[in-house]
Amino acid sequence: MSLAQSEPLCTVEEYLALERKAEERHEYLDGHVYAMAGESLEHGITCTNLTGIIRTQLLGKPCRVLSKDMKVRTGPHPESRRITKGLYSYPDLVIFCGGPEFHDDHRDVLLNPRVIIEVLSPTTEAYDRGPEIPSISYMAVVADGLRAGFPESAASGAVQQSREW
Repeated sequence: MSLAQSEPLCTVEEYLALERKAEERHEYLDGHVYAMAGESLEHGITCTNLTGIIRTQLLGKPCRVLSKDMKVRTGPHPESRRITKGLYSYPDLVIFCGGPEFHDDHRDVLLNPRVIIEVLSPTTEAYDRGPEIPSISYMAVVADGLRAGFPESAASGAVQQSREW
């Protein structure tokens, strides 16, 4: 979940330069930078459990699962480094297949996510599922998306079958 929005628009490169020096994590959406909130114990346990389950399912396959510390760019490929459009976020879990592709030599922004998984909590579910969230349109580039909730462990999303995983 993201918090307060910054006022001035900044480019992707300005955001990445600031983010690489920051002590707290931020997400970027179309020129706006959002501070990220912390997580609850339940959220952390759910993410860890999902990572273990998915990792086991991917053994021997060309895909890998990453935890919430990998920044991911989703959406159309930017035409210029000075662009302000795009979503740069820290999904709870990310699956990529084949070799990872990165934004630059820092190797801290994954460009080829195959599946993005967000764990919902009772306090963030309405926000994360809300139709007004423009970031959902950027997920159209990703092959699959899944949202998991707790404590019921209900999962929803568009998941299509893939031979890779």
